[in-house]
Amino acid sequence: MDPLTIIRKYYKEGTKLYDIYLSHVTSVTDKALSITRNHPELAVDVSFIEEAGMLHDIGIFQTNAPHIACEGSFPYICHGYLGRELLTLEGFPKHGRVCERHTGTGLSLETIINRKLPIPHRDMRPVSLEEKIICFADKFYSKSQLGKEKPIKKIRENLSKHGWHQVEIFDEWCEIFL
Repeated sequence: MDPLTIIRKYYKEGTKLYDIYLSHVTSVTDKALSITRNHPELAVDVSFIEEAGMLHDIGIFQTNAPHIACEGSFPYICHGYLGRELLTLEGFPKHGRVCERHTGTGLSLETIINRKLPIPHRDMRPVSLEEKIICFADKFYSKSQLGKEKPIKKIRENLSKHGWHQVEIFDEWCEIFL
């Protein structure tokens, strides 16, 4: 599968959104691939990480996030499950699960219900090592400061706003992936 073919189906080359999208997912994918190179003992599917890394945010164009040129109608928090739906329709449900499971360090059903998030009521935490690596790598890059890797301290600060359990999971991943 060629991720760029799918990306170009939903993002028009030469637009601000395309440039933001491609820059962000390339940074995340490069970080994820670096983790796999540094940890061959993890024995993960490197090709899958490369493909899913490039597609993990495919649903953002459907959201309303003008600061990153997204002019859709859904709240940004929806981009994960929207991406899953899109990639499932494209015939790539495994890649779609990465989309749905990369928000924060993942969203439990309890968190979704307690915070009344406007997303489907199901567990959205990464399960496979590949999902966890992409989710972890994504924490290092934002779409508003393209190409600039965030320091771990800043990531921990950001995650702590959503509950200390998010920081604990991130810290566990640091032990495994760094």
